[in-house]
Amino acid sequence: MTAPTPQATPQAPRKHLLLVGAGHAHLHVLQMLAQHRPAHLEVTLLTPDAWQTYSGMVPGYVAGRYALDACRIALQPLLRAAGVTWIQGLCTGIDAAQSQVTLQPTDSSQKTPQTLRYDLLSLDTGAVFDPLRLAADMPGALEHTLPVRPIDDFIDRWQTMVEQRQPGRTPHHQQPPQTAHTPTANATTTTWAFIGAGAASVELLMAAHERLCAAPQAAGSSGSASRIQLVLITGGGEVAAGYAPGIQRRVLRQLAQRQVQVVRQRCVGAQPGALRLEDGSLLACDGAVLAVGTHAPRWLQGSGLALVDTGHLQVNPFQQSTSHANVFAAGDVATRADAAHPKSGVYAVRAGPPLAHNLLAAASGHPLKPHHPPTRTLNLLSCGTRHAILSWGALHAEGAWAWWLKDRIDRAFVARYASEA
Repeated sequence: MTAPTPQATPQAPRKHLLLVGAGHAHLHVLQMLAQHRPAHLEVTLLTPDAWQTYSGMVPGYVAGRYALDACRIALQPLLRAAGVTWIQGLCTGIDAAQSQVTLQPTDSSQKTPQTLRYDLLSLDTGAVFDPLRLAADMPGALEHTLPVRPIDDFIDRWQTMVEQRQPGRTPHHQQPPQTAHTPTANATTTTWAFIGAGAASVELLMAAHERLCAAPQAAGSSGSASRIQLVLITGGGEVAAGYAPGIQRRVLRQLAQRQVQVVRQRCVGAQPGALRLEDGSLLACDGAVLAVGTHAPRWLQGSGLALVDTGHLQVNPFQQSTSHANVFAAGDVATRADAAHPKSGVYAVRAGPPLAHNLLAAASGHPLKPHHPPTRTLNLLSCGTRHAILSWGALHAEGAWAWWLKDRIDRAFVARYASEA
């Protein structure tokens, strides 16, 4: 008898996984692909920059504690290790029925396709401001404030804005009429306003205080000492409204120590040298940082994907679109249909490992695993000057040790991807 002829193992059909954005969760996906990428899986990353800026360290950069390179994760080493193709551009639309993404190149020197087809799509593009919605809600904000999103645009403009508004310099605008909300000041006061009362606005304000107020200010044109006045515009609610009352009290004490003026009104417009408040008054300021709640990206509209009322992609426990099984998402672009949670970096980081597992499982026809967001997370709110407020559920504390812990966690996050690339 002759031995039976061995049966060849059928090869899995080739599939294309398209990753849009390089947020916290996708960094982990790239790391996992470097360790194990099925031979039949082709992977492309679409993102506008060759790095990912870690938002948790941006307040430290604003305060002058971190160099910019220390806050950024280079993507090229990760891409090479994972065998992933990089296309430099921005997503401008999705056609879920045709499994196709349209894009806008951000590097004119490269030949970039206008559309990309996919078998599997994963979105992790981070928080954004919708320009049309922002223009409607707060006319003039795009022209006369510094939005914190996109984060890299904020970083690029922050240093220039600080240099242009140093005390003693001739203002670049004509001073608006004095009002009841104009901070008490002399001719050499520089006023900065921060619009928003969430963690991002509070952290950036206190980081700016450290940067702008720690060093002795130059004398003004009249010879008197120059000073910085910081104003926090809450939007009508309380400062740090999403936190427990005890944490709110800690934040208010930190603001009081820095002599921050808290205005509990909504900002409804911006113009050169002033912000318009909901009571019709003007608040004179030399610079304004916009850190209000972010929006869903406009390119999700018309995609055919199931969206929630806010316009974010609706996903199930597998972080999979509730309408299209070949689309996944994590981070600020998505909302869980079954377990809503705050849109923060803590949750995006936790979503990385299960997202990586489910993308590889979907590519190979294996079962998916549900992701269970934590019910409690460790939150560290930086107050600048080597001080931070820590919260864990109902527990909270503060001190230099909390800032040390945050610094260590943030540096370790960046180093993790730099060292394993």
